[in-house]
Amino acid sequence: MGAMSARTPSPETAGAPHRAGFACFVGRPNAGKSTLTNALVGQKVAITSNRPQTTRHTVRGIVHRPEAQLILVDTPGLHKPRTLLGERLNDVVRTTWAEVDVIGFCLPADQKLGPGDRFIAKELAAIKKTPKVAVVTKTDLVDSKTLAEQLIAIDQLGRELGLEWAEIVPVSAVGDQQIGLLADLLVPLLPESPPLYPEGDLTDEPEQVMVAELIREAALEGVRDELPHSIAVVVEEMLPREDRPADKPLLDIHANVYIERPSQKGIIIGPKGKRLKEVGTKSRKHIEALLGTPVFLDLHVKVAKDWQRDPKQLRKLGF
Repeated sequence: MGAMSARTPSPETAGAPHRAGFACFVGRPNAGKSTLTNALVGQKVAITSNRPQTTRHTVRGIVHRPEAQLILVDTPGLHKPRTLLGERLNDVVRTTWAEVDVIGFCLPADQKLGPGDRFIAKELAAIKKTPKVAVVTKTDLVDSKTLAEQLIAIDQLGRELGLEWAEIVPVSAVGDQQIGLLADLLVPLLPESPPLYPEGDLTDEPEQVMVAELIREAALEGVRDELPHSIAVVVEEMLPREDRPADKPLLDIHANVYIERPSQKGIIIGPKGKRLKEVGTKSRKHIEALLGTPVFLDLHVKVAKDWQRDPKQLRKLGF
């Protein structure tokens, strides 16, 4: 019997069991988490911006493969909270970490390990059961010697904190280096399971939330540093325009951009409304790509006084 089974692989090895599960990328702000999610999914799902802390929602990107389904949960970065919003974000982070099947810790190749990385690594070391993969991002920015030093430093950090890395993988999402390899390494760490989402799904965020994120991303771009946290976007309604022929649909989207103080209004609107127009044009392109339909976008800027510190406002704005 033994000889025969060696020649004809058993059904288990011929078709390895399908795996499906959740992975999340953690790392200090701007470590390349969202960019990595987008590269793996192959579409713009999580918002990316070169300013730290722009991801607030748990956006899930879904990587479909014949043998596996990897669902990426993009948590906000863990940080020392200064406001009520900060505390809520940190609670979200910890509960998410405990519920995923694998955690990817993103560490940029071009920055030495710092106290922020150690802070997160300590938190990770406390979560015993979940396998952790160290993902060295932005490798396109360094030479091989710097990269080697970073890999050694990460290995040592793990030993020091009693944190066992399942893998240490260098990647560059921008240069598309090793992205496939990263997925290959994450998949075996997932539990055996049938697919958890239908084939076509790329994210399970409600469309309205994603539309709001795209508008928020466009509004953040090029704005001076005092604004990143002070912008919240609420999509009030998304309705197909009446009386349009079936082959020429138009979606009306009405959204409010909320800021904390009247003085910030001018920054967002810009001279003669130029900046707000740009925000509209830019986000509309992304929204149309996301929804696959032409869009009429109606944007208004409103002041919601000190919304980050006000529980009532936070609830209204979806936190």
